[in-house]
Amino acid sequence: MKKFIYIALALVIFGAVAFTLANNKKEMAETAAIASRTSEAIPVVMTEAKTSKIDRSFAVNGNFSPDQSLTMLSETQGQVVRLNKRKGETVRAGEVLAQVEDNVLRANVITAEANFEKTKRDLERFVNLAEGDAITKRQLEEVRLGHENAKAQLIQARHQLEKSKIKAPISGVINELYIETGSILGGGTKLFDIVNVDKLKLKAKVSEREVLLIRKGSKATVKADVNPQDSFEGTVTAIGANADQSLRYDIEIEVKNTNQNAVKAGMYGTASFEVNDTRDALLIDREAIATSLQDPKVFVVKDQRAYLKPVTIGTVANDKVEITSGLTDGEKIVRSGQINLKEGTKVSVL
Repeated sequence: MKKFIYIALALVIFGAVAFTLANNKKEMAETAAIASRTSEAIPVVMTEAKTSKIDRSFAVNGNFSPDQSLTMLSETQGQVVRLNKRKGETVRAGEVLAQVEDNVLRANVITAEANFEKTKRDLERFVNLAEGDAITKRQLEEVRLGHENAKAQLIQARHQLEKSKIKAPISGVINELYIETGSILGGGTKLFDIVNVDKLKLKAKVSEREVLLIRKGSKATVKADVNPQDSFEGTVTAIGANADQSLRYDIEIEVKNTNQNAVKAGMYGTASFEVNDTRDALLIDREAIATSLQDPKVFVVKDQRAYLKPVTIGTVANDKVEITSGLTDGEKIVRSGQINLKEGTKVSVL
């Protein structure tokens, strides 16, 4: 019986030792695997900095606005007796759009004309009397002053009569109509909104680098997003003097709206600038920048390990970035695979 107990106890001890050894072997294998993975190199794709001609052409997006746009306000008072134009109709500068009742104004002109003629005759008579010393200089000046006042009243009366004809100050299209026949006008009453889309302005923003590449008079190829097959020649007419909070500058590009004014105000458009720049520059692929353009850094490889290197950038042109300092011509850098890299990470070049 004792012999049986000893045998059973020996088997238990042997099993415990075997189980412990097996666990230790598993842990050692896992540790070895982790160490193996840790020592594996990260695969990367390399490129090199090259000196070549830089393409500084760029494009900007914006909105079209009318070259001229205004809201007409009434300069007279009275009732509208005739409306000659409606919303959506084309008008010419100087064309009569509406007529305000003018009976009283016409009567005022007739009265002013009669008064003017009377004072004119009085002045002629008093001048003759003054030449014969029949009146004093003071009397002559009073009559002369009365004639000048009558002249001013006549001019004012004719001006008020002319204002009863509401005329278009610019050519364009009536975009909004605020009055109807029978409307009573007061001073400052809204009448019409007129927009001129024969010429349009594409209002856009450019970066601090791009603003240095253009000036007033610079040409651009302009397209409306809804009709990109048609292009227009645009001319830069305005460049903002101050940048906004995002360091971008407002610009305006004037475009002649050909093809029966196919482009409408409010549409989106794109202006493309071709910049003639033949100088050599040290360029890298934009995707090689491992950080941001505000704090640019690239990964260089030394002894099969990757290290971050700060660089200074110049022009950003499409998919290329100009390097002004930090790299040399032909120096190799990581183009792809940076997301897995840290300072000193072991790499393998694909």
